Formats: sequence, structure tokens, C-alpha cells
Amino acid sequence: MSDRTLYLAWQDKKNARGWYPVGRLDTDSKARYQFCYIHGAEVAQKETGFEPLLDFPKLNQRYTSSTLFPLFQNRVLTSDRKDFADYLRLLDMEDNPDPIEILSVDGGYRATDNFEVFPKIKKNHKDGLFHCRFFLHGLSHVNTDAEKKLLQLRNNDKLIVTVELTNPATGLAIQIQTLDYHMLGWAPRYLVEPLISAINTAPGRCEAKLVQLNLMPAPSKQRALIELKAIWPDSDCFMNKGLFRPLC
Repeated sequence: MSDRTLYLAWQDKKNARGWYPVGRLDTDSKARYQFCYIHGAEVAQKETGFEPLLDFPKLNQRYTSSTLFPLFQNRVLTSDRKDFADYLRLLDMEDNPDPIEILSVDGGYRATDNFEVFPKIKKNHKDGLFHCRFFLHGLSHVNTDAEKKLLQLRNNDKLIVTVELTNPATGLAIQIQTLDYHMLGWAPRYLVEPLISAINTAPGRCEAKLVQLNLMPAPSKQRALIELKAIWPDSDCFMNKGLFRPLC
């Protein structure tokens, strides 16, 4: 297991339904885990009344463990489940990946709470790009034509990445479209900043494709697995700045 980082996002469902990155989970090659809050938790607390989690009651403390914290472990289907192999196929994964790998793609979504998990985006120094996979967001907000168009796609079909300037929920957003400009859905909110920077840096070099289409009874939040790559806009990772700065 190598050094990896996941972020925890929280949605304010009571007010504007905005999302805030609030925590950071780090793991190292010796399978040690650390959690700390980030500056987004302070912003969420000031703007919406966000309260620290029961498992992590203090904003300015670093928490360590030799096992994955229950908040994250409980978001991963256990390998002893009969449907575990089917679950991995939804994620296009094989060979029994560890929970961090699963959460990096799956997002740890649960209908019973308002949290989501996403990986830290890093530059690949071999090719100067960043690569990521995610499930297409917002399928419940697109029209029936878009749904039909999605079902016509095949694995590895190329897609278009475009900037939306007037999204009613988030303002700026990143749309995923077909080559004939049918809008299918959106990239996750955490990708908006790096993708806009990447598009400004190298227009036309931001590429996406459909990795896998999961038909029903797969949940809509795991319907379309997308792979995206783009030129990294600078030498630093934007997830070291602003809302992502650790508080501890």
C-alpha cells in the first residue's frame, strides 16, 4: 500500500445544499491511517453550522489508527458478501482491491447520510497529465433524450468535456457530452477547479471516455464510469491550497 489521500465532502442539505470538503484521510505504505479536518470544515461551520463528527470531535486534532476508521470502512462493501464480485465489476475492478482504491472510484455514497469521498488529484510526472475515474453525476437531472443517448454508447467511446457557466446549483460546472453534443451529466464538483485550469492551459487537450456502462439494477449513481485525463495546469496540486489546507 503506497501513500494515498482521500477527502471527505459534506453536503448542507438543510439550506442551499452546497458541498464542502471538510476532512482529509491519509494512508501510508505501512497501512497506518490519519484523519484531520481541513479549512473547508471551518468555512462550512461559519456558513451553515457544520458540526464536527462524533468519531472526530475536535477540528484542530489529528487522529491516527492502525485500521481504517469506521466512517470510511462502512462505506465499502465487504468481501464476504455474495455480491462482492458484482460490486467490483460495477467499478471495473479486479483482484480484490483495498478499501482506499474502491473509495477512490465509488465515492462511498450512502443514501442515509450527506457525505461523499473523493481522491486527491495528482500530476503524473511521466506525461504531465492527471488521470482520474469517476461516476457520472446528475443523471436524475437530465432529460429522457440524454438517458437514451447514454444507453446507446459503448465502452471506450470518446466524450467531450465542456465548461458550464450558469449551472443553477453550482454556478461553474463541468459537463460531459457525446461527440455530437448531447449533454449526459456532470463531472464531480471537486474536479471543476482543476479542469477549468487545465482547459485554459491547453484547450482541446482535456479528454474523456466511457469506461463502462452499468445497466439496471445498478443504481443511477453507478451507471456510467468515466475516465478523464488532462494536462496539469501548474507544478503544484490545487488540493494543497484554500479549502484543502489541513487545520491540525
